[in-house]
Amino acid sequence: MKVVSLHKNYAKLIDRSLKGDRRAQHQLYELFAPKMLSVCRQYVKNMDQAEEVMLSGFLKVFVNLGSFRSEGSFEGWIRRIMVNEALSFLRKQQRLKFSDPEEMSSHELPVAYVESELEVEEIQRLIDQLPEGYKTVFVLYAVEGYKHSEIAELLQISESTSKTQLFKARKLLQSKVDQVNKLSYGSN
Repeated sequence: MKVVSLHKNYAKLIDRSLKGDRRAQHQLYELFAPKMLSVCRQYVKNMDQAEEVMLSGFLKVFVNLGSFRSEGSFEGWIRRIMVNEALSFLRKQQRLKFSDPEEMSSHELPVAYVESELEVEEIQRLIDQLPEGYKTVFVLYAVEGYKHSEIAELLQISESTSKTQLFKARKLLQSKVDQVNKLSYGSN
């Protein structure tokens, strides 16, 4: 029985792509497009716009493929390009607005997490309802795993603004989850 590689080692495809091999480029695109569309979709609500962001991101991937140094994960490298492309899109659309960190009172406590039976699509819909600033920081922190210092640098905001946006996003998301749960299961 022949074992087929699942492209865990992308070095050959990358090398062929660097040499202008369109088939190799297409293979890389096909391997990563579904995941990268999902990444773009987390930031951009409209699916058509998310696809445009992804395609623009892949253009940057292939233009800058020679700068990939094989020091980390190739998928991680592509993912970072997609995140940056999505943030760039949101900036161009002037959708990123951030509230002042001074607005958060010092006596507010972090939001407690409540278990929920919500489906992934429903959770994404609730995240999509967050204001863009809240949503962007939430996704960067909670989904992508960025630190507040990295988020501040990416979005050109202060760390305290990043922390405030995350706090408010969690609080608002928690209230939305509570509302959905009450509608689904009735009030206690």
